[in-house]
Amino acid sequence: MADQTTNPSIMEPKPPHPLHQIAETPTHKLLLKQWLKEEELILNRINLKETQIDSVHKEITQLYIFFFLFHSVALLLLFNASSRDPPGSGSSCKRSWIPSLCSLLCSLGITWAVRYKTDVELHLEKLLEREKEDGKLLSKCVEELKKKGVEFDLLKEVDALRRAKSLRVETKVVRKWSARDFVTLFFFTVSCLVLGLTRIILCS
Repeated sequence: MADQTTNPSIMEPKPPHPLHQIAETPTHKLLLKQWLKEEELILNRINLKETQIDSVHKEITQLYIFFFLFHSVALLLLFNASSRDPPGSGSSCKRSWIPSLCSLLCSLGITWAVRYKTDVELHLEKLLEREKEDGKLLSKCVEELKKKGVEFDLLKEVDALRRAKSLRVETKVVRKWSARDFVTLFFFTVSCLVLGLTRIILCS
């Protein structure tokens, strides 16, 4: 009879799946649950920041519309008022400082509001970028944990995650001119133009 030999590698049981290993190890299982929960929290914070940024965008757009609408209506009212004055009276020209002052105060208020909202938008965008980076780091650790199972070194990997968060350096780009500066300059130019038109309409 021929010798019947059995391959010992076939008889050895296959190692359990990494997820089964995690399920049977309390520390790894608890860590996975905590990280999955943290991922969900980060995702919720990202959605909240995106909603807040959209809201700020709408508020800035409304300020733009109000700026041009206010000055357009004001100039039309001033033109109608000056056309009713008798020629040569000069009463409208003498009182031109009143609408000019109102126009200037309105322009300054809207310009400050737009600049404040753009600062809020920039701050929210930085927070959103930070949350996304945290989410990427955490997702990478979760994938490594699911792939390695009990071979996942808790102390080493968790410490690496903490160091990655703490050593994260925000890159600051030095810019001579920013979008906020151009917006402020634009509003200033339009405000000066409106003041000039107010003087021309009332004194012509």
